[in-house]
Amino acid sequence: MNHAHTLQQLHSLRLTGMADAFSQQLNQPNTYEELGFIERLSLLVNNEATCRDNRKITRLLRQARLRLHAQAADIDYQARRGLHKDTMAQLLQLDWVRQHRNLLIEGPTGTGKTFIACALGQTICEHGMSVRYFRASRLFETLTIAHGDGSFGKLLTQLAKTDCIIIDDWGLDVLSQKQRNDLLEIMEDRHGRGATLITSQLPVLHWHEAIGDPTLADAILDRLLHNAHKIQLKGESMRKKLAKENLA
Repeated sequence: MNHAHTLQQLHSLRLTGMADAFSQQLNQPNTYEELGFIERLSLLVNNEATCRDNRKITRLLRQARLRLHAQAADIDYQARRGLHKDTMAQLLQLDWVRQHRNLLIEGPTGTGKTFIACALGQTICEHGMSVRYFRASRLFETLTIAHGDGSFGKLLTQLAKTDCIIIDDWGLDVLSQKQRNDLLEIMEDRHGRGATLITSQLPVLHWHEAIGDPTLADAILDRLLHNAHKIQLKGESMRKKLAKENLA
């Protein structure tokens, strides 16, 4: 039997996971000689499935462009900032993403909002769902550029199809009329179809003022806040706390 030809065919068919597993079986015959045909075939198929899953996760993480490489296991629950482990455990199950609900993370600067958001984004990608991360200012800059080069409609379609959009540092500046209109378009397209995660130093009570126009603010916040989960962080900046510990 021409094993080299079989390997070449597997690679030509882009079955690289099966090819790698087949090579391993050829190189370690004593390990697999007692297995039957079905068992060895199952190992090839399982390796191909795992390989494809890993490639998908890599692609999703690349497309997400998360600001931080954050793992859920690294979230600090010891710091007194109002973050409860049972709440995060529930959110990490990702039912809120699958049910197209929103998540709002509010708190002072340095309390870990971005880290938590990126850890959730990482977990979402690892479960095979798509994420796009934006700082609020960069999101509106991207939308302005899309208006200029004619790709605004395409961008809206991409955002509408994304399982979870993360908007970080929301509410630092009052929105312009164009920004308000664009945000309403995004929220309207995503309402009931996708999850949105927003972090902000600004308390939710003041988001109406940050949007600016009362009518559009009502429409945007109705879509954002309806059935949204909320995490309210408190305490001093964890960056300052870490700096103090390093100097001690």
